[in-house]
Formats: sequence, C-alpha cells, structure tokens
Amino acid sequence: MDDNTVVELEAAAFRRLVKHLQERTDVQNIDLMNLAGFCRNCMSKWYLASAKEKGLQMEYEGAREIVYGMPYDEWRTKYQLEVTTEKLEKFKENQNS
Repeated sequence: MDDNTVVELEAAAFRRLVKHLQERTDVQNIDLMNLAGFCRNCMSKWYLASAKEKGLQMEYEGAREIVYGMPYDEWRTKYQLEVTTEKLEKFKENQNS
C-alpha cells in the first residue's frame, strides 16, 4: 500500500471516530479517560499539535470545535453531566499509576 493511501485511510478513520464521538454525547470525557486514557480534549490537543507542526495557525478552541462539532462551551452546556465521586476517584487513581 502506498503512503498516500495509508494517509487517506488514517484520515477516514479519524473522521469516523470524531463523528462517532460527536454522536455519542452520552459518553462523557471522564468515561473516555477512565476507560481509554484519552478524551475529546486530548484529541483536540493532538489535532492542534499536528496543525502547528505543519506551520498552520490554529487555536485550541478551534481544534476543540472540530472535534466536538460545536463550540466547547455549547457542548458543555448541552451534554456535560456532573461527575460522580466514583468516576473522579477512578480518574485520580489512573493519574497516579
């Protein structure tokens, strides 16, 4: 497989993952962090870092909007739930290991 095809497939997989996370607003970032060690914010930071590596001008909030599919504050207002003590304890435990 040539390099261009690999890049196209990787980009398609990334777009599908982003779309899936945009559709699964019931899945909270802390759930993602606790299960997989990354979340939508992590993906936004990776996207931003890749843009900067290419010399592109982008702000973190712009990268977040790409990943969340809307401004971050709007997403938080619509979908973010209060974190439970259990989820927060698991998050802290994972950070210390």
